[in-house]
Amino acid sequence: MEEELKCPVCGSLFREPIILPCSHNVCLPCARTIAVQTPDGEPHLPQPLLHSRGSGLPAGAAAAPPLDHDAAAGPACSGGGGSAAGGLGGGAGGGGDHADKLSLYSETDSGYGSYTPSLKSPNGVRVLPMVPAPPGSSAAAARGAACSSLSSSSSSSITCPQCHRSASLDHRGLRGFQRNRLLEAIVQRYQQGRGAAQGASAASAVAICQLCDRTPPEPAATLCEQCDVLYCAACQLKCHPSRGPFAKHRLVQPPPPPAPAEAASASPGAAQGAPSGGGGCKSPGGTGAGAAGGSAARKFPTCPEHEMENYSMYCVSCRTPVCYLCLEEGRHGKHEVKPLGAMWKQHKAQLSQALNGVSDKAKEAKEFLVQLKNILQQVQENGLDYEACLVAQCDALVDALTRQKAKLLTKVTKEREHKLKMVWDQINHCTLKLRQSTGLMEYCLEVIKENDPSGFLQISDALIKRVQVSQEQWVKGALEPKVSAEFDLTLDSEPLLQAIHQLDFIQMKCRVPPGPLLQLEKCCTHNNSVTLAWRMPPFTHSPVDGYILELDDGDGGQFREVYVGKETLCTIDGLHFNSTYNARVKAFNSSGVGPYSKTVVLQTSDVAWFTFDPNSGHRDIILSNDNQTATCSSYDDRVVLGTAAFSKGVHYWELHVDRYDNHPDPAFGVARASVVKDMMLGKDDKAWAMYVDNNRSWFMHCNSHTNRTEGGVCKGATVGVLLDLNKHTLTFFINGQQQGPTAFSHVDGVFMPALSLNRNVQVTLHTGLEVPTNLGRPKLSGN
Repeated sequence: MEEELKCPVCGSLFREPIILPCSHNVCLPCARTIAVQTPDGEPHLPQPLLHSRGSGLPAGAAAAPPLDHDAAAGPACSGGGGSAAGGLGGGAGGGGDHADKLSLYSETDSGYGSYTPSLKSPNGVRVLPMVPAPPGSSAAAARGAACSSLSSSSSSSITCPQCHRSASLDHRGLRGFQRNRLLEAIVQRYQQGRGAAQGASAASAVAICQLCDRTPPEPAATLCEQCDVLYCAACQLKCHPSRGPFAKHRLVQPPPPPAPAEAASASPGAAQGAPSGGGGCKSPGGTGAGAAGGSAARKFPTCPEHEMENYSMYCVSCRTPVCYLCLEEGRHGKHEVKPLGAMWKQHKAQLSQALNGVSDKAKEAKEFLVQLKNILQQVQENGLDYEACLVAQCDALVDALTRQKAKLLTKVTKEREHKLKMVWDQINHCTLKLRQSTGLMEYCLEVIKENDPSGFLQISDALIKRVQVSQEQWVKGALEPKVSAEFDLTLDSEPLLQAIHQLDFIQMKCRVPPGPLLQLEKCCTHNNSVTLAWRMPPFTHSPVDGYILELDDGDGGQFREVYVGKETLCTIDGLHFNSTYNARVKAFNSSGVGPYSKTVVLQTSDVAWFTFDPNSGHRDIILSNDNQTATCSSYDDRVVLGTAAFSKGVHYWELHVDRYDNHPDPAFGVARASVVKDMMLGKDDKAWAMYVDNNRSWFMHCNSHTNRTEGGVCKGATVGVLLDLNKHTLTFFINGQQQGPTAFSHVDGVFMPALSLNRNVQVTLHTGLEVPTNLGRPKLSGN
């Protein structure tokens, strides 16, 4: 994860990171060094430079805003840009002859560095060196004037050191870019954890009370955000009571101690290390930055345009948190906005979901590395075995084989080295990808731990895209070995002695493949489908053109072919429920068909679990509740089928009537897959159904309704359907009472649960039910 926390410019951990428009981060001090000033014309040159050339520009010439509000003396004067600022001062403070020798608009005498990829810099960033000031010039005055005053027509820009996109700076300069508070907090926590791991004692660096008269002072217990004073328990009760004007002050936990690097940068010695001629510029890593970093973790973030207002909404158009004043007065007034908390949770969920995919790929990559290392070992072992065999054969031949033996050994060695190189290249490539993905995962997990919604939303889009790109890099075939550990070579020692000089390797004679090995841990059943997986035995030298999978009929009958192809994983659907199937597989090639594998026994489910099928239903059917609840958007009857198909056995399911308005006529039953979907179930010859109103029911098939039975449905009623394909009967029940005699006799084939309804009815399907034994007898009536 450390690579995610390093600035691409300086290569160190981020300090005061800001978010560029391209979503990349850069340290604020580093941003000052790579910002570029571009004057538009010579009449608007900085005042000191014009005076050096004898210009008559008045003293009241307008000045461009500095790149950073915190660095009024100019960003180039602070931090890493000090040398560049010296270059400007040196170029501006000299006489006219010296100024004429330099381009006033060049990077050298502007004092600002620019992003330039360089092979000499590991971070690809070049900060321009200082140009020596000519003798007799006032370097301090030139530096100060150049840092604080530029022409009103000059513009500033910054180029991202990672994607090389340029962004213009507005009147606020670098402070116009948002601060990445989440990244700053994670860096601080990482530094503290690393310091503890290196043996740093956290107890010795705790914050102390600022008002104690004891020696030594007591550790601080609270911090007043309004007073900005640390109190121990005793001093807090004495000097800061919770009443009167102090009642509204907010007391929080004291900030964590600064990391060693921060403490060093905040020391007086570091602050005094800047050149005296720098015009009073202060280092960005000084005490001010440390204080800002400590308070960012405990104070609520405020809007940069309205500093007294907290973030309250999220602008979907601009993808940034905003306050209510931004919506009332600012440029976000007509934009689409959403609640900050809701978008925070939504983006966290998206990032977590994307991380799951990367986590799975990382797990596969680890397993793939183990596989590659095993292949590496096998290549070593098999190579040694082949060398030993070759040496034994060659030593048994006459002296004429000596020279040819050396050539053959060379071929085997080259083959082994080629395989080893390919495997090592894959290991190195996969290890690099895995390390990058793991670092990104750890960084994202740290981001998810943060409780700052606006800060999270500032970077969530970019992180989600990075995680998705990281997942997409594991393309199909990336986790497959490029070479085999086997050496498909053999030595033919039968030729006559006259052919010794033509002795060479030949491909192994093709033989029928051996029986495949069933991978029982991957073989499974679900409902009325079975999945089988197999592989070839290790060290199999015979080529394989394909496989033949055979399955019996579920009753111990003859086997039949259900799959022929090159895949080693196959799923067979549409089997009988509550049946036991035997399966076996064999391989074949150009030489013939190999032996069968061992037989595996698979048991399908006792009862059927299914839902409504959204692909087979009419387009007016509306499914919900994981496709278990159905309604309709049309007043006409529409048909929807279930996802299960039955051809054998006894099956029972129920439908609960959730809504029943204006006495419609829903129909329940079974149908073939080709049933008509835009009319009542049972009006064609492909369906068998019971349609029912609020008083009675009828059996319907081929648009003929018979067997009227008293008893209808209402809201809350339960309709049961009993399909017995062993006896070829179909029976219906309403609230446990059988509706008329059974029907559906002497019909064979494959049937699917079916339902027709209109917009006045809503039903919920219940499956996986045992066949009930206490169902009531029918209540018959006349036609």
